[in-house]
Amino acid sequence: MRRFSTAISHWFDRRISPTSLQFRLTLELIALSVLGMSGVALWAGWRMEQTLISAHKQNLEYIAARFPEQVDLYRQSDSVEMGVEQTINQLSTPGLLIWVQGLDGQILSRSAGINIASPDLINAVSETEVPAHPTVFHFGDRYVVLCGNPLTVSGNPLGQVYFLKDITDDQQRLNAGIRSLILVSAGVMAIMIVAIAKRIRRALQPLAQMSQIAGAVSADDLSGAKLELHQAPDEILGLAQAFNDMLVRLSGSWEQQRQFVGNVSHELRTPLTVISGYLQSLLRRGDNLSPHQQQAVATATAETERTIRMLQDLLDLARMDSGNLHFRLTPVMLNTLVAEVAEMSQKVSNRPVHVLATADDVIAAADQDRLAQVLINLLDNAIKYSAPDQPVELVLEQTSHQALIHVRDRGIGIPLAHQQRVFERFYRVDEGVTRSRDGTGLGLAIAKSLVEGMAGQLCLRSKPGEGSIFIITLPLWKTP
Repeated sequence: MRRFSTAISHWFDRRISPTSLQFRLTLELIALSVLGMSGVALWAGWRMEQTLISAHKQNLEYIAARFPEQVDLYRQSDSVEMGVEQTINQLSTPGLLIWVQGLDGQILSRSAGINIASPDLINAVSETEVPAHPTVFHFGDRYVVLCGNPLTVSGNPLGQVYFLKDITDDQQRLNAGIRSLILVSAGVMAIMIVAIAKRIRRALQPLAQMSQIAGAVSADDLSGAKLELHQAPDEILGLAQAFNDMLVRLSGSWEQQRQFVGNVSHELRTPLTVISGYLQSLLRRGDNLSPHQQQAVATATAETERTIRMLQDLLDLARMDSGNLHFRLTPVMLNTLVAEVAEMSQKVSNRPVHVLATADDVIAAADQDRLAQVLINLLDNAIKYSAPDQPVELVLEQTSHQALIHVRDRGIGIPLAHQQRVFERFYRVDEGVTRSRDGTGLGLAIAKSLVEGMAGQLCLRSKPGEGSIFIITLPLWKTP
């Protein structure tokens, strides 16, 4: 049993959290089962003992009631002492000890004994307050039923008569039966524990499936996510149906949001482009404007262009979300592309960009224009968030199946808690640090989506104060 309990304990430790509903229900039902089985076992043992003892008590009560009558009957033909002795011999049975103690404390007569010396039992009883009704006593290793009553014959008191019934064998058989009952109950409880644990786990399996689907579902697969359950209780089936209906509603809402963002971005981009054109024309021909007015027009122009870029980013994201952004995967010579993007960034930013490329040609399966857009975005971020005297590097590597492009800077770095969220839309690590820099907060989200659209990956390694490394992983081009 100890090994079984240990195994059950280890099973719970490995598979069930102490705070889970499965653990609580299992523990409560096991506790109720243990209490119920223990109560039944205790009641059955008590009932067996009462039945056994009751039979012996009734036998002693019957003998005690007949004893004075028998003595009076035998006394008529002989003396009182002979009547007492003949009555004891007549009523004595194996395992029954009867003796009469006179008024002076002397033993007048007694039966032969019960497998042990009668004087030993008599001496032990003499030190015990003997009840009038049969009661169970434990003397040494023996169990006996004992009672004592005053003996009066024809109105003359003779002393005290004692009746002692040895029930040791019956008691030992009863104890063995109780032990067997306890072992059987323990085995049944062990089986019930395992059965209850497995049944509850199976009953809660649909909830675990719902939790897995809810944790894995994303905005991109809302329409395809569905929970299918079979042979589940009606309550869980109803919950699953409500869960599926919720996914349908969320999918519809998400699709409406995508369409709204795309439509708004498209509709606002045209008038803002017109406004930007007028502002730039006004700025070029505004010789009669005061310095303050020229600064205001320049600020408005810059903000308009920034808004146009943000709308373009939103439009690109909406197209990617709806699946309308298509990629033309062709063999791209990354050595050449990396060098061209680095040269372009140097001209625009007046910052040196070092290229460290392998001597071998690296040809990846990618959309060249989209990949160039990603590299420009990452280089722009690296230049913005690093000091002017810190270098920015483009490192090109190749493995047996993949091409790796590292965009490395020695800038401010990104804390670990924020590294997974920098690819979220509009997310900024520190408003005080990043808000002052140009940007829409969508560049990294677009870059990640573009790389994943080319069957690649974009990840980040960074340490505050030491800089960041954005790693683009693309599959190599396989010649048909």
